[in-house]
Amino acid sequence: MAEIVSLAEAVERAIHDGDAVAMEGFTHLIPFAAGHEVIRQRRRDLTLIRMTPDLIYDQLIGAGCARKLIFSWGGNPGVGSLHRFRDAVEHAWPAALEIEEHSHAGMANRYVAGASGLPFAVLRGYNGTGLESLNGAHGAAPTIKPITCPFTGETLTAVAAIRPDVAVIHAQLADWSGNVQFWGIAGVQKEAVLAARRSVVTVEEIVDRLDPRPGAVVLPSWTVSYVAHVPGGAHPSYALGYSVRDNDYYVAWDAIGRDRDAFSRWLDERVYGVPAGQS
Repeated sequence: MAEIVSLAEAVERAIHDGDAVAMEGFTHLIPFAAGHEVIRQRRRDLTLIRMTPDLIYDQLIGAGCARKLIFSWGGNPGVGSLHRFRDAVEHAWPAALEIEEHSHAGMANRYVAGASGLPFAVLRGYNGTGLESLNGAHGAAPTIKPITCPFTGETLTAVAAIRPDVAVIHAQLADWSGNVQFWGIAGVQKEAVLAARRSVVTVEEIVDRLDPRPGAVVLPSWTVSYVAHVPGGAHPSYALGYSVRDNDYYVAWDAIGRDRDAFSRWLDERVYGVPAGQS
């Protein structure tokens, strides 16, 4: 059953050096405050998993938290490159970064397989992309392989399930029993939590009762490890019904992320110099 704790305690208990960590949320409900707390606690050698790395993983990579990135698209939405990500790949600053690239469909299906307790998922989406030829480089175990349909003989693609050590998401609500509710763009938050061994959920509010809401997803407390009350925990992304997306933050990040010194100053001022639970 979920425990309601502070964000600092949730990260301390759930996320350890060397873990595979999925922080999901697609445009909406991205768990920035939790990511900043991981930086603040100076976790290292993480395998970061996310469909679109976004600014949150640029920040974690630049802070030296990551050893590997498993992803399907990497960029600053609407602006350009993720410069800390690029610097790590091209110049190993602050540390070398291994990458494993997939399609959006491949990543989504990998989460579904993990959440379903299956070893792999099957899809057509990789045929002709060339991604399979890059997979398994540098001695890593391949996660994309061709498979023959036993019914039609068609060649399809199998993708290995994603089973993170920890999934981290942001949501609008939880109740005092640890049941979690979120709505809006759902992304793969549900699947990431169900696939993971442990989970941390930051929420805008903790309420006495979760009321039914059209299109909402409810994660029962037995699927969640830790819940932390962190209002605004998705900023600069947004939580539908609570906040709007801070597009100026995304635009401003390009200059911050582009320069190592500017990024280091940002870390000192906006992460290390800020109390836990804020971002």
